Amino acid sequence: MDTAADLGRLLGPLRRALLRSTRAAEELPDLPEAQIEVLRVLAAEGPLGTSAVAERLRISPSTVSNLVRSMMSAGLVQRRRSESDLRAVGLSATPEALDLLERYDQASREILRTAMDRLGADDRARLADAVPALENLVSNLSR
Repeated sequence: MDTAADLGRLLGPLRRALLRSTRAAEELPDLPEAQIEVLRVLAAEGPLGTSAVAERLRISPSTVSNLVRSMMSAGLVQRRRSESDLRAVGLSATPEALDLLERYDQASREILRTAMDRLGADDRARLADAVPALENLVSNLSR
């Protein structure tokens, strides 16, 4: 058994299935996963500059700029000049985006709970036991 290969093979389909089910359950807009991740960072830590968002997501600043441009057009992100440094611009999620993100998160939790409830007790326990290991794995990959 190659755990790394199995995990790598399953992560993408798991993410896509959860996102698809979440959108369908709540009739949510078809936001790309990358935009949802930008909103998560801004909701947790905003306002932030483009470089700070890029650093937290471990993607290039130009990718963040492109995402933000389309997110601004959709009314999900706003830019504000810093009062302390007029050259700096802070990005923040709009109230509508924060509401949308909460709806995504709530629906996602419910979808996962329902799916996990259909599993046997042993599988549910193994998933619960795996959460700390997965958090450590994310931390190791982020270094």
